[in-house]
Amino acid sequence: MRAAYKTIFKKKLEGGSTLTQQLIKNSLLTPERTIRRKLREFVLTLIVETIYSKEQILSMYLNQIPYGSTAYGIGAASELYFGKNAKDLTRSEAALLAGLPAAPTRYSPFGAHPELAKNRQETVLRRMQEDGYVSPEEKEKIVLEDLKYTKPEKLKAPHFALWVKDQLAEKYGDILVEQGGLRVTTTLDLDLQEFAEKEVATEVAKLKKYNVGNGAALISKPATGEVLSMVGSKNYFAEDEDGKVNIIFAKRQPGSSIKPLNYALAFRDQKITPSTPLADVASCFNVLGQAPYCPKNYDGNFHGAVQARFALGNSYNIPAVRVLALNGIENFVEFAKKMGITTWENSSNYGLSLTLGGGEVKPADLATSFGIFANQGIKQPLISILKVTDWKGKTLEETNLNEIKLSGDRILEPEITFLISHILHDNNARATAFGESSYLNVRGHPEVSVKTGTTNDLRDNWTIGYTAYALVVTWVGNNDNSPMSGAVSGVSGASPIWNRIMKQVLDKVEEGYYDKEDDGHAWPKQPAGIIGANVCATFGNLPSETSGEAGCATKFEYFLKNKVGASIETGRKDVQIDKTTGALAHPELPTELTETQNHPFLLDSLGTLICLDCPIASHSASIKYPL
Repeated sequence: MRAAYKTIFKKKLEGGSTLTQQLIKNSLLTPERTIRRKLREFVLTLIVETIYSKEQILSMYLNQIPYGSTAYGIGAASELYFGKNAKDLTRSEAALLAGLPAAPTRYSPFGAHPELAKNRQETVLRRMQEDGYVSPEEKEKIVLEDLKYTKPEKLKAPHFALWVKDQLAEKYGDILVEQGGLRVTTTLDLDLQEFAEKEVATEVAKLKKYNVGNGAALISKPATGEVLSMVGSKNYFAEDEDGKVNIIFAKRQPGSSIKPLNYALAFRDQKITPSTPLADVASCFNVLGQAPYCPKNYDGNFHGAVQARFALGNSYNIPAVRVLALNGIENFVEFAKKMGITTWENSSNYGLSLTLGGGEVKPADLATSFGIFANQGIKQPLISILKVTDWKGKTLEETNLNEIKLSGDRILEPEITFLISHILHDNNARATAFGESSYLNVRGHPEVSVKTGTTNDLRDNWTIGYTAYALVVTWVGNNDNSPMSGAVSGVSGASPIWNRIMKQVLDKVEEGYYDKEDDGHAWPKQPAGIIGANVCATFGNLPSETSGEAGCATKFEYFLKNKVGASIETGRKDVQIDKTTGALAHPELPTELTETQNHPFLLDSLGTLICLDCPIASHSASIKYPL
């Protein structure tokens, strides 16, 4: 009556919520929302409830409502999902189907989030237990029963298509999406999609002997956020890794691929410059009430004083943790949220390992974050839908790509993104760790900026690279988080997939396939606020800043105009040396084992003393955090 009153007297349309109204809407009326249709729904509801019993109405309802995909009615749903008649369903299967009508597109086991179907089933069983239909023991037994689905129909770009459908259902509702005859134009490049699917499947098959079971890839145009391809698994129909799960929206540990965000924050806040030396020595960080945190490098070695350009390029862990200590964890978490990371919440949940991948992220979020670097600081959300029309041809929504291009929020200034992008495309800056001829070099496209990431426990392996025209994220690993073998690293695993996909998409870009205005190679553009200067190759200071080193060997580097050089303390001083090793002496070493010597030194940004012509000490520098 409330709905009728508002419809007739206040000219407002209000959705009906009774089971009978849902039956009428789904089976007898069109999806359009008009006063005439609402009045017909009201009258028909009264008629149906007069003629039929509640049991009959329930039976009709269960045989009419959508259950996701192409299934309408419990019988069709039973056949679609389990290949059997409804009367032959197990309790586990029946409970799963009972939970679907609330949001069939969202909860469908063949939808964009198949894991939600199981979650919904457990919700249904919990309610059944609360209402006394099953005992706690029965409920647990049913939850553990194996669900064996039929094979869903063959789809093109299945993870992408289901993501699109999920978005449409969220905006327009399941009924209109399933029955409304919508016509949808998307951002998908089907040829590129099929190429990416083949590359992911082929490489994962090669890596099977290294215990790699799955892979994923995402390709976008950073300036507009258009998703050109989405490969959510090695094969949507794979059963060994549950290929229906879309890894692009799953939470995974990013490894070192998160480091550029950490360095970008430090550059922005002028904590460091690209030439700032960072102490890559044995280091332990002491946090009150916690065991010391002593990070290790991927190669197990220490590299002494490493300037920030080479520390990031070679992806050294210890310098990255030092940079996070300078930034502060809370500050970094808040910055990462602005950069598009949606999975980090309370900063108190994280430690200094966060910069090494200690916080889970979604591949889609990393695409957004790295897109900011590609867009010179503009955050452009990922999009998949360009136009939607109804069955009559009426346009429900349409995206003008020229209007949305680089229209997002500015998160960083172009000067900061230039420094990050230039470091990540500098092959010399990463050559020590990755070699000069790795898969991070795309043939014919030296302008590409790229970062890898491998978690310490070898559960996730990433490569993310971009230009202003295209961005590619690739991942390999296992759905169950089981570790891969040591043969998978920053220069294997995800990087061969990334290399071939990146070349394919950039070749298409250069042909003007996506936009005729895309002109050749998109090198990182030097903004007005960036200048180049020669600095001391060892210290990173301007020659004039370095005590006693006016004639030091120099190297060229880029800087913010108002923050040139490293400006760190350097020179020569008397230091205590361990007689047995020639390295800096540990403070607790007996005096008879030490001697005073004069050596060139520098103090890094955390105050760690580095002897520049001594062996690197094996004992750990101790740093109190927070600083």
